[in-house]
Amino acid sequence: MIKNFGKSLKKMLLSANDYAVLPNRITIKHIAEELNLTPATISRALNDHSRISEKTKKLVNKTATRLNYRHNKIASSLRTGKTFTIGVIIPSARINFFGSVVHGIETLANEHRYHTLIYQSEESAHLEIKAIEAFLSARVDGILASLAKGATDFSHYTDLKKRNVPLVLFDRSNDSLNIPSVVIDDYKGGYCATTHLIEQGYKRIAHLAGPQRFQTFQNRLKGYKDALSDFDMEFDESLIYTADLSIDGGKKAADYFLNLPNPPDAVFAVEDFSALGLMKRLKERNIKIPGEIGIIGFANEEFDEYITPTLSSIDQQTVQMGRKAFKMLLGLIEDGTTKTDQVSKVILEPVPFYRESSLKHSLAETGSLVTKKLYQ
Repeated sequence: MIKNFGKSLKKMLLSANDYAVLPNRITIKHIAEELNLTPATISRALNDHSRISEKTKKLVNKTATRLNYRHNKIASSLRTGKTFTIGVIIPSARINFFGSVVHGIETLANEHRYHTLIYQSEESAHLEIKAIEAFLSARVDGILASLAKGATDFSHYTDLKKRNVPLVLFDRSNDSLNIPSVVIDDYKGGYCATTHLIEQGYKRIAHLAGPQRFQTFQNRLKGYKDALSDFDMEFDESLIYTADLSIDGGKKAADYFLNLPNPPDAVFAVEDFSALGLMKRLKERNIKIPGEIGIIGFANEEFDEYITPTLSSIDQQTVQMGRKAFKMLLGLIEDGTTKTDQVSKVILEPVPFYRESSLKHSLAETGSLVTKKLYQ
C-alpha cells in the first residue's frame, strides 16, 4: 500500500525541468534559449524597441505566445521603477462627457502599452482622496483628474506635487494650483453661446452658472458677460443663477427665472444636464422652446440630439481632450519631473452645435457675428 502510494505521489510530482515549462513559470530566459538569442534581445523585442528588427519582433512574440509567456509586471516594475499603469479620476461615469474623455485617454494609453485604473469621485472631495490613496497603493506612474464640484480644499492634489507624482488635470482645473491641464476655451465657448442667442434675436438672456470656485465656470460666465457688453446689451445681475450641475439644479433655475418680475427670453446653461432640467421644468409649465425661451447648453452630451426639441450646445472635443491629457502626463512620466516652472496648459477650441432649442431663425439669416467678434 505504501509502495503504491509512493508511485502515485511520484506521478503527481514534477521534475525541475517539467516545472520550468509550466505556463506561469515561462521567463524571458526560456524564450531566449528556444530562439538562441540573448535575454536582452528578447526583452527589447517584447517591448517593441526600435533597435530590434520587425522580423525578430514577430518571431519573439510568436514564440512567447506559443510558450504561453506572461509578462511579470511586478518584476518589471522593480527593475524599471514603472508599472505602466495610470490612474484616472472622473466625477461620474454616468455623464457621457467623461466617458468620452476616458475613451480618448485609453486609446492613446493602449498605443503606449499603458493600462488605466478608473475611479469615480461622485463629485466628492472625500472620494477623490480615497482614489489617490488607491492609486498610490497600486504604484501608478501618474494620475489624470477632473476636479469634483464638491471640492473646496485641493491640498490632496498639491500633496501629489510635493511627492513628485506626475499629475495632469482635465476639463475642470484651477490655475492657482499650478498643475498642468487640458481644458476647452471656456471663455470662448461662453462668448460663442451667448452671441448665438443674441444673433437669434433674444433680448433678455440669462445665465445658469456653475460653482464659481472653478476656473471653468468663471470663464464661461466671463464669456457671457463680455458678449453682452460687445453687443451693447445691459448686464442684469438678477439673470445669473448659480445651480448644482444636475437636472434638479436646472429645474430650480427655471423656477427662479420664471418667478422674476421680468423673466428672460433665453438661457445659456453652463452644462447640458442643467439645461435638460431647465427644459423639463419649462415644459411642465407649458413654456414653448424656443418660441418663448431659447436654450443653449455646454458639453454636447449624447442625449442632446434625442430630446424634443433637440438641444443646442458647445462641444468640448472630449476624445481630443483625453488624448492630449494622456500625452501631457506621459511627458511628465518620461521626464520624471513635476516642477512648476514646467507647468503647461493646453486649451482646445470649442465647437458649437446649434439645434432646435435656440433657433428662432436659420443660421443663414443671422450672419456670422460670432466669428466677427471672436476673431477680429
